[in-house]
Amino acid sequence: MRVCILGYGLSSLTLAKALVNQNIYVEIISQKKSKKIGLSRTLGISKSNVKFFNKNIINIEKLLWKLKKIEIYTDNLKNEKLLNFEKNDDQIFSIIKNHEFYKVLEKDLIKNKYFRKRYLKNVNLSFLKDYNIIINCNYFYNFTNKYFSKKIIKEYDSIAYTTIISHEKILNNTAIQIFTKRGPLAFLPISNKETSIVYSVYNSVKKENDINELIKKYNFKYKINKIDKIENFELKSLNLRSYYHKNILAFGDLLHKIHPLAGQGFNMTVRDIKVLLNIIKNKLDLGLELDSSLNKEFEKTIKYKNFIFSNGVDFIHKFFNYERKTKNSVLSKSIQILGKNSSANKAFIKIADEGIFF
Repeated sequence: MRVCILGYGLSSLTLAKALVNQNIYVEIISQKKSKKIGLSRTLGISKSNVKFFNKNIINIEKLLWKLKKIEIYTDNLKNEKLLNFEKNDDQIFSIIKNHEFYKVLEKDLIKNKYFRKRYLKNVNLSFLKDYNIIINCNYFYNFTNKYFSKKIIKEYDSIAYTTIISHEKILNNTAIQIFTKRGPLAFLPISNKETSIVYSVYNSVKKENDINELIKKYNFKYKINKIDKIENFELKSLNLRSYYHKNILAFGDLLHKIHPLAGQGFNMTVRDIKVLLNIIKNKLDLGLELDSSLNKEFEKTIKYKNFIFSNGVDFIHKFFNYERKTKNSVLSKSIQILGKNSSANKAFIKIADEGIFF
């Protein structure tokens, strides 16, 4: 049983580790000999996904900074809290540094007898016939544009800026999201002395000093000692119309991308891995080969859930984008009242943790 994964990012490594744990032979093909991982990038992982990760992929407990509360603010309500998410003083979300996460996965895979990494600048379809399944996480192959070009794309006209601030030591277990007039700004704790920043700024690219000043302006919690170098990337949402072509399955960011305001991008990929792994286990238990029927079943099981979830995130973006253009606090007050309803609050937490669970 041979599976080929194209691409060498976090989604590729995570999926490879999940598959080799099932004694499936995996080859990862990369177009680049080494991959630079930004030091300022972090990921949010929900509690249920952490549990799945530790049990089925690799234990990441030592890499996590656990959050017990998420607080939401908006410019229209000034410093008045819009929403508050917590669950009996229990962990509801965790933050992990991308580069540390990447190194742990890569180190473990290199030692695994079911894993092999290859560097090939050009990959053609005749070469890929040597594998039962090809899982494509890479935008840059010719056949990607040929077979996976039909997408639903939403341009946000925004740039996401990421950095890490060093600050005086505090009890740092609460994430803060502020919907500012310039876009959503997230303070994501990664230790008692460091906090990751993700600021999605509308319309125009700002200078690094401008972003630094905006971070300082909206910071009401930390005594900042240092702001690291700022990295940035363009924002858009994407949903692929067709998940597969014959025995080639699209995966990771090639399959779907969403706005980072909810911290759910990688969580969607982990949920995809859960579904894919369950289908693979069922086939292997029945003594069946892995073939294109796997891709068809995967698309049928998860596509509509991903579409609903990503559109839900897009709706949140549209709502606060409209809200930021007004000086009226009526919309914000309505959300504030809804958030105080215990049933609604629990539903929000459950969806953020598990995704679309019906």
